[in-house]
Amino acid sequence: MTTASADGIALFRYRVIAEAIAPRLSPAERGSIVRALALQLHEHPDGSERRYSRGTLDRWLRAYREQGLDGLKPDPRADLGAVRRHPELLDEACALRVELPTRSAAQIGAILFARHRIRVAERTIREHLQRRGLQRAALAGQPRAFGRFEASRPNEVWIGDVLVGPFIPYPRVPGSQRAYLFVLVDDYSRLLVHGRWVPDQNTRAGQDVLRAAIQRRGLPERLYVDNGATYANAALERCCAVLGVRLIHSRPYAPEGRGKQERLNRFIRERFLTEAEAHGIASFAELNDRFLAWSEQVCNTRQHAETGQTPIARFTSQGPLQPVEPALLREAFRWSVVRRVTRTASVSLAGNHYSVDPSLIGRRIELRFDPEDLTRLDVFWDGGPVGQAIPFIIGRHVHRQVPQAQLPAPPPSTGVDYLGLVQAEHDAHLLGQIAYRDLPRSVAAQEPRS
Repeated sequence: MTTASADGIALFRYRVIAEAIAPRLSPAERGSIVRALALQLHEHPDGSERRYSRGTLDRWLRAYREQGLDGLKPDPRADLGAVRRHPELLDEACALRVELPTRSAAQIGAILFARHRIRVAERTIREHLQRRGLQRAALAGQPRAFGRFEASRPNEVWIGDVLVGPFIPYPRVPGSQRAYLFVLVDDYSRLLVHGRWVPDQNTRAGQDVLRAAIQRRGLPERLYVDNGATYANAALERCCAVLGVRLIHSRPYAPEGRGKQERLNRFIRERFLTEAEAHGIASFAELNDRFLAWSEQVCNTRQHAETGQTPIARFTSQGPLQPVEPALLREAFRWSVVRRVTRTASVSLAGNHYSVDPSLIGRRIELRFDPEDLTRLDVFWDGGPVGQAIPFIIGRHVHRQVPQAQLPAPPPSTGVDYLGLVQAEHDAHLLGQIAYRDLPRSVAAQEPRS
């Protein structure tokens, strides 16, 4: 099994048990949630559906509590030898699925074993059917169902969005650059948790806003976002899984439950952006300074029409929030990529080249790193750490998606003319005296030379 597929399975298992991971749940509440999950059909990335027993879900919960996301990775497959010796079994599995699209991978495996007495793992069948485009959802055209979210306490649900703003002068490019606001709102209190205007609509910009929001307001239980590229990516999914946050994406073209975010966006446009544009925006730094002041002094302190309270008062009504461990926060916002080690025991990332342990030649390894520091990469293989990747050619010290530092604006002129002051002082000192430079040329020429 490759590292990439193991990571995908671990993330899928986390999505299944995410609702039961919240630390504030009592044992009775957690047991009730797990029992409900055991009765549900869970859709795999390949479109197939299946139920998991209470024992399986409890085992996944224990593994996550003990080892984090790595505990949810499956053990190496034991059926690869049989599949390599009998590749026709997978062709037969495809034929069985085409014949009856409702057949599950488990049922196909049972049929293969009954006919050939060879056991093929359900996971092997499912992955092969996915590669062949024979998912049950694709064949049957079954739609997915999404629930409606209603928060009952602060930090139960955060809603994230990107608001397109005006063009702002930006030193890195000629002319001006479009501004994008990454913003998070707490569903329960309508609090503007955090927001920041940036010139690049990318993954890292969204993660920077999420990290700052967690540091300021605590950890959300669920994060509800749309399906844009800035939110639908492996980096954010891994980040939420490490933190124990359940990541939920709204259905494309049917964003139920995002009304609070849309109303906040309209409020920002009407009350902040119109005033900012009328006054003039000199830089992103000025725009963010004014937005932070406005969000804290105006947006979060107004009385909300629906709740009858100010967002900040409602958010803090249930006591202080639990801070997040800094080490866990650092690990969550690291990125992870998979690379195959070359014959020279090296890997590449973002144009840089690194050397790794020669024993990893030909293997697919996982690299975990902070995109703001590409000089340090931790290497993982088969779920465990195997040292660091040593850089020997570094062309970039930060990832391309990391927002670059803006050039500082020139300081305002003080109007001080130092040399003019020196000349004025000199002229005042010579006041009443005859200076050689003031004499007529003819007089100066008649003076005897010493």
